[in-house]
Amino acid sequence: MDSAETPEPEDRFSVNLGNILLEKACITEEQLDEASKQCSPNDRLDQVLVRLGYCSETEVLGALGKLYQFDVVDLTDANLKVDVETIRRMPSKLVHRAKLIPLDRENGSIRVATRDPFQIYAFDELRMITGLEVKPVLAKEGEINEVIKKYFGVGGDTVSKLVDEEPDGIQVVSDVGESAGDLAEMAQDASVVKLVNEILLEAINERASDVHIEPYEHDLSIRYRVDGILRNTNVPPQIRRLQAAIISRIKILSNLNIAERRLPQDGSFKIKVHDREIDLRVSIIPMVHGEGVVMRILDKQSILLSLEDLGFDDDMLKVFENVISQPHGILLVTGPTGSGKTTTLYASLNGIVSEEIKVLTIEDPVEYHLEGINQVSVNAKAGLTFSKGMRAFLRHDPDVIMVGEIRDLETAETAVQASLTGHLVFSTLHTNDAASATTRLLDMGVEPFLVASSVEAVLAQRLVRTICKHCREEYTPEHRDIPPDYPYKDSPFYRGAGCRECRNTGFSGRKGIFELMVLNDDLRDLVLQRSSSGKIKKKAIEDGLILLRDDGWSKVRRGITTLGEVIRATKG
Repeated sequence: MDSAETPEPEDRFSVNLGNILLEKACITEEQLDEASKQCSPNDRLDQVLVRLGYCSETEVLGALGKLYQFDVVDLTDANLKVDVETIRRMPSKLVHRAKLIPLDRENGSIRVATRDPFQIYAFDELRMITGLEVKPVLAKEGEINEVIKKYFGVGGDTVSKLVDEEPDGIQVVSDVGESAGDLAEMAQDASVVKLVNEILLEAINERASDVHIEPYEHDLSIRYRVDGILRNTNVPPQIRRLQAAIISRIKILSNLNIAERRLPQDGSFKIKVHDREIDLRVSIIPMVHGEGVVMRILDKQSILLSLEDLGFDDDMLKVFENVISQPHGILLVTGPTGSGKTTTLYASLNGIVSEEIKVLTIEDPVEYHLEGINQVSVNAKAGLTFSKGMRAFLRHDPDVIMVGEIRDLETAETAVQASLTGHLVFSTLHTNDAASATTRLLDMGVEPFLVASSVEAVLAQRLVRTICKHCREEYTPEHRDIPPDYPYKDSPFYRGAGCRECRNTGFSGRKGIFELMVLNDDLRDLVLQRSSSGKIKKKAIEDGLILLRDDGWSKVRRGITTLGEVIRATKG
């Protein structure tokens, strides 16, 4: 240990720490008394105070630092360097058990970040490993965990234990077939269960929409899709040896056949995290070096957005709210896969659902369960298609029908007939812009007069990442980086500098950029004439249509997103 004070007996520690927090007005006398009463023999006062929410971890660390003359450091500070060589020499068990991070060496000593100044034995062990005097400094537990994940990977402690348990000696490198019983036993091992849980928990904490587990010849890659962009996740290199166990665990959770490794399989399961239920949709396909897994994370809380949350500007929102309040007609939402079409439809349904309205949806599959809405899932094996489901819906006296996607002529004609008989129909199409939606229906074979009389509006959309509010800064871009069609060149430009909150990406969350085309008499005449999408688009612009790119530029000017994001979302 260094020259700093040795931590004192528990009673004196609690009194001194409590006095410091009282002096700083971090807690009240009543809160200190209550926390003291709740301290069990295995608890410390500082831990109880944080657990009860009476003071923050930062305040407690400050008090501990004052009590023992320890510095408090911010591990997210870009200027703070971690001693990578030493951290990689440290035993994994010591790092994960004691939560110690070596920072820098100087004059025969090493500074070590810790969440707990009482780890005398861990400090002694580190001194024996390094041969240096240990000087502890204090840091937040969450920041220490992030550094550990960076250098040891997600689930590093669990992987280390599992690999340590494997017998040494000859390693068989040819493909050995394991029985279903062996795989099931491996997958149910407590350590494998914990490892899969850690992977899922990390994905949810990172706000990921998908988890990709990809096998390669000498590696097992785990990537998370966050805000539409795939990010590599640091995992221990030994995780490749646990590939079969990890995938078997996922198969067991999804009620899939763990012995089948030659054919694609699809399944789902549900977990509870942070007091909320989350559905996971699982797809497994055989690859050259093993099975690849993609898990779609369906978090109901993330989908229950209001129309205001989606990113509409005020004028467009009023027009859109008027469209979804119509008694009949078709609203089409268009865009590529992953552009937020389903989220927009759910937000629209939430905006109009009430006791006076009956809403029926048919989806493939039902991704989120909504209160007050009757939902049906497509079942191709049983013969339940979009068109058959919609025809059955008409006998259930609905006011609003949502069909997940119009894919063929039969579904399109059924949607048109439903709208013409007094129903409001919501659906999606895969087209690049709003004007192309009507021509797409004509190409499917729907008669022009039916399209012209049934379609009320088309909403095209894309998703752009929004600038992190914690690190947003004004900057001056290079002249060559400003597109010629950007109309607000004299307005300030903003970007995210990168911070702890956004994982140094500069972005946090996504918003939509929209192109809302409401059909008027002139546009309906063009549809009747089978005019091209170019002509329809030109006329719509004359009538005031705001294009996707223009809506994006408006969000750049307001500091919501960046030039690069709008260019990426609208190119082509």
